[in-house]
Amino acid sequence: MSNLLDTEHVDPPACKPSSKCASGGLEHRNLRCDEFWRGIPGYSKTTPGEFGNHQWQQKHTVSNARQLKETLGALVPDSFYEDVQAGLDHAPMALRISPYLLSLIDWQTPIQDPIRTQFLPLRSQQIPDHPMLRFDSLNEREDSPVPGLTHRYPDKALFLPQPSCPVYCRFCTRSYAVGNDTDVIEKMKLSANQGRWDEAFAYIASQPQLEDIVISGGDVYNLKADHVELIGMKLLQMPNIRRIRFATKGLCVLPQKMVTDEPWLNALTRVVEFGRKEHKDVVVHTHFNHPNEITSFSQQAMGKLTERGIHVRCQTVLQRGVNDSADTMVQLVRRLSYINVHPYYVYVHDMVPGVEDLRTSLHVAQMLERNVRGTTAGFNTPFFALDAPGGGGKRDVHSPDYYNHETGVSSFSAPGVKPGKSFLFFDPISSLSPEAQWRWSQPAERRAMVDEARENK
Repeated sequence: MSNLLDTEHVDPPACKPSSKCASGGLEHRNLRCDEFWRGIPGYSKTTPGEFGNHQWQQKHTVSNARQLKETLGALVPDSFYEDVQAGLDHAPMALRISPYLLSLIDWQTPIQDPIRTQFLPLRSQQIPDHPMLRFDSLNEREDSPVPGLTHRYPDKALFLPQPSCPVYCRFCTRSYAVGNDTDVIEKMKLSANQGRWDEAFAYIASQPQLEDIVISGGDVYNLKADHVELIGMKLLQMPNIRRIRFATKGLCVLPQKMVTDEPWLNALTRVVEFGRKEHKDVVVHTHFNHPNEITSFSQQAMGKLTERGIHVRCQTVLQRGVNDSADTMVQLVRRLSYINVHPYYVYVHDMVPGVEDLRTSLHVAQMLERNVRGTTAGFNTPFFALDAPGGGGKRDVHSPDYYNHETGVSSFSAPGVKPGKSFLFFDPISSLSPEAQWRWSQPAERRAMVDEARENK
């Protein structure tokens, strides 16, 4: 077994920029491949071999404002660190960010940077939650027959084997359970426990209509290699299960693991190969939100998966100030496709606590879908979806039964999931007119807007 810092065997990604790709609609091929981490004071002496090693990345992960300051030094003023600390004091998610992500942030303009926006909260940007927001807005716990298993769709279930991730996203839908407790939220405990897993397996095996299992968390990146294999094989050996999906943001935030953690990749490969032998489908679902997140490290990691015949799909989250422009979304879709990641979903940002500044209106999602469609092949065009609050499941952004652009209230039905029920979604109040914002501040007016949506569903 190699030592944690024995990284001489690690080859950095090949860097072959092409001037031909600088224009003509081919910008998506220009993946960053310089030693970009050198500009961070804390990483200025880090070798390519060290930076390209997943163990080095994990050892140097930043998890508080003090470590952030020790790493960045004078790149930003003290007021920035104070803003981050105040933001963390009011955030539902704890801080955990990899050196890789920190190095991709433009520290000349960190306030506007799309990567900083997703992982480092600033108190100066936080705004109050929508008054109709509720904890666990997607109703995952209510749809859980056993702890850590959500069964909403007839033939699909979501399995959460453990609650941690290599990084913590500010906007995590599962902030009720993922990560450490914060000053804002005491998390539901879903620790990696064989007894809890066996209970989930028993339920899955007892439901003949279940054919599709998503293994998430947390993040499967944080499962041990033997646990990846144990869970995958256990599910594939059930006669009723036809498809499993391993969900990880790791390809975006820690691509080095796919290159330098061979036991983990081999375990995943064995599951995929067993599934293929059994004529069952095993894929990886990942999560990129901005073109700047895709570098030569990403391409190198995807190369490992492509060589082994492992298919990867991307589920993107629509966020204000990150990817809510047509140009950015088109570039993201093209760059994902270029490294062999299939653009699968773009989700309207869920109504979760502490990140109202990141949400967009439903109208923005509809506009973006119209602009993205036709810029690439149909199979490469992501499906723009809204996960209906209250457990309605994924709905096409163009399919509301009712949408009042002035009040920001939309209503969706889900006859295949929960027939006869309607599910309301609310645009961020900051996106509405001054008159509508005033109405939302008045309890009687608020009730009237909600009642109108329910009557006109």
